This record gives sequence, structure tokens and C-alpha cells, in this order.
Amino acid sequence: MASEGWFRKRSKFSGAPAEQVTNAVPEGVATKCQRCTQILFTKDFEKNLKVCPQCGFHHKLTADERIDYTVDDGTFAGLSDNLVSVDPLQFPEYQAKLEKGRQTTGMNDGTRIGVAEIRRVPCVLGVTDFRFMGGSLGSVCGEKIVRAFEAGAERGLPVVFFIASGGARMHEGLLSLMQMAKTSAAVAAFGRHSLPYLVVMTDPTTGGVVASYASLADIILAEPEALIGFAGARVAAQASTQKPPEGYQTAEWQLGRGQVDQVVHRRDLPDTIASLLLLLGCRQSERTIDEEVEEDEVLSEVGVGQ
Repeated sequence: MASEGWFRKRSKFSGAPAEQVTNAVPEGVATKCQRCTQILFTKDFEKNLKVCPQCGFHHKLTADERIDYTVDDGTFAGLSDNLVSVDPLQFPEYQAKLEKGRQTTGMNDGTRIGVAEIRRVPCVLGVTDFRFMGGSLGSVCGEKIVRAFEAGAERGLPVVFFIASGGARMHEGLLSLMQMAKTSAAVAAFGRHSLPYLVVMTDPTTGGVVASYASLADIILAEPEALIGFAGARVAAQASTQKPPEGYQTAEWQLGRGQVDQVVHRRDLPDTIASLLLLLGCRQSERTIDEEVEEDEVLSEVGVGQ
């Protein structure tokens, strides 16, 4: 045997099957980017707001993560969390899917609304969780959206919505489609109070949602490369008489055609939203100097503003 065979340092995984090597990494330690397949340490990935540091892909967030990443610590107070969807059409397996959504998200439906502060600017905040039946627009979601605008009007606060949805909830039939008109009417009523309405379209924002309240905001922001469109690419291609342009359902393409006002990186969204709301006449809340210092320390730790 060659001398280097005796003295060469051997890895404890040498000769082990690939399955055994993979299983040696504890679950939850590493995460694979959905686009570039780069292996990332989960802790660093979450610290980077679930944005891949290699390719910049913005992964989907849960409603709680979106709230944690966006609003000032401890300022979110939920509204109408107890609303629960019923099954008016007795649609097959609908109840099972609702139950699965509740267990997966810990929410009664796919939308959370509440009062919060973003960089000390008070607002009514709405967030969609795509894990709950694709963030679909059902009766409960529509009712929460209306209540968010009513809360904003009553309190004299702007309304901010983060949207991730596949569109109308087919399991509720016409009742779901009616939410498009219902939410659009709520936006119109809110507009009579001369208060700002701001939307952030995330991946994906499609169907009846983009055809109603999501496109009626005073300012529409989007995360990079977010899918935005009424119908899926395959369905749109079948209905079209000519080939659609490349990337026509991305946030960047929509920005160039005026559908989106600005594409903003996730880390910059809180500052951008707060700046726009201040520009539109909103005011910051009053806090003590100690609270401001504490917030600055928190922002410094997560690297915001650096």
C-alpha cells in the first residue's frame, strides 16, 4: 500500500452512501434556494429576510414573518381574527382543506388584519398567507379586507396591504366572485376620507385579487420578480392569439408599463412604505427617547439601513 494511504486523513463520511451523508446534517440547519438551488444556512437565510444572498430570489413569507419583518416590534394588534369560513355550496373536500389551512398556518383564514406601526407611522395593516389555500379570496378574506378599510376610516389611518394570492376561491362559487365588487367598493368608500392606500404585491398576485382591490391602491409596490397577472401563463397563452412577451408577468415588466409604481427589495420595504406615507401626509407616533434608541439597536442588529 502507498505510504500516503497510511497517513492521509480520512473523512468520517468517506465511502459512506450519499443518503447517509445527507442524513448526517440535522434537519432545519440548511435550506435550499428554490431558484438557484444554493444550500444556505437557515439561520443566515432567515436573518437575510428569506432572500437568497446568491441570486436575490425572494422566497415566500408566512403572515407572521411578514409582520415581524415589517412592523415595529410589539405594535401589531390583530382585528377580526375570529372569523371562520363556512361551506355554503357543500363543495367536495372544502372543509378538509380549510382544516388543513388552519393547522398549517394557525389562522382561521388566509388574511390577517390589524393596527400597527411601520417606522413609527401608524397604519391598518393587511397580510395574506399563501399557505392557506393559496391566499385565495373567499368570503372571510373579503370581509376582513372591508373591515380593514373601515378601521382605517374610523381611526384616520392609512391602509397597507401585503398580497400573495392565487385569486378567487372557487370552493365558494359566486360568493367568492362577489368579493371583487365588495372589496372594490370598500376601497372607493375609503378613498372619500382622503387617506392613503398602499399595496405591496408579492409572489404571486393573480386572479380576482389583482383584478380588484390590489390594483386600486394610490401606490403599488412590488417585490423583485414577483409574479403578477390575471391568469396563469399557460391559460393566458391558450386564450391569446399571439405569443405573449417574455417575462410579461413579472414585477419588473409591470413596472415598465405603469402597473407597478416601484419594485422594492424586501429589506427596504419598511423604510420605503413609511417614507411614502409621510409624504402623503401621515404622521409618526410620539415615542420616548429610550424607545427610539432601543429600536435603533434592534435595526442595527438585523442590518437594516446599513
